[in-house]
Amino acid sequence: MEIKNSVAVVTGGASGLGEATVRHLAAQGGKVAVFDLAEEAGNKLALELGACAIFVKTNVVDGESVQSAVDKTVESFGAIHIVVNCAGIGVAEKVIGKKGPMPLENFNRVIQVNLVGTFNVIRLAAEKMVQNAPNQDGERGVIINTASVAAFEGQIGQAAYSASKGGVVGMTLPIAREFAAHGIRVVTIAPGIFETPMFAGLPEKAREALGSMVPFPSRLGRPQEYALLVEQIVRNPMLNGATIRLDGALRMPPK
Repeated sequence: MEIKNSVAVVTGGASGLGEATVRHLAAQGGKVAVFDLAEEAGNKLALELGACAIFVKTNVVDGESVQSAVDKTVESFGAIHIVVNCAGIGVAEKVIGKKGPMPLENFNRVIQVNLVGTFNVIRLAAEKMVQNAPNQDGERGVIINTASVAAFEGQIGQAAYSASKGGVVGMTLPIAREFAAHGIRVVTIAPGIFETPMFAGLPEKAREALGSMVPFPSRLGRPQEYALLVEQIVRNPMLNGATIRLDGALRMPPK
């Protein structure tokens, strides 16, 4: 699928991997709807990009919020061809900590945002995608989700995060198989350690130590490299139903 003149939705698009993706798709001639809760950052980004972008304050775990955002995107740009799910949270907490068992609501919140939120956006955006006229290859849309290497090598304290990202990996193939009849592809990216707001406040030595864990290149991943993979997935029609690791051969230790 060509990016130029296509309409993309990027959740978590006001910062980190999402922001890099928004900028990259816009630079390729796409129109982008930024779904995020961060109003100031989202509005600033949309204003900077001009007519090719809009910001819609969106809570991915709320059905009405996402439906309204999807409707506004179609109203503004006419369709939705690409969805990139980057919205997510990471909470490090042991199952049995110093204060006792992990509060169930903490586990549930991570699952809600990372897994249920991803599914919520998929189901509502795909409803619009099936109405698209197919291109010459029969494609109507592409959905790209964000998991994590923690889906495969979760560390101590990542029970909730790993479970949520493992769920994203697990639903990729069945949804891709279902959507094949509509010409909609579904692919998941599992990033390793990337330069995101989560690591922005760390001292340089700590950032270097994290980067040295990666075999090659021995550094933190750059958000632009995530965005580049998004582009390749959109453009390559044979990428479907798969989870692609983007981690420099990193395999996470227990802690």
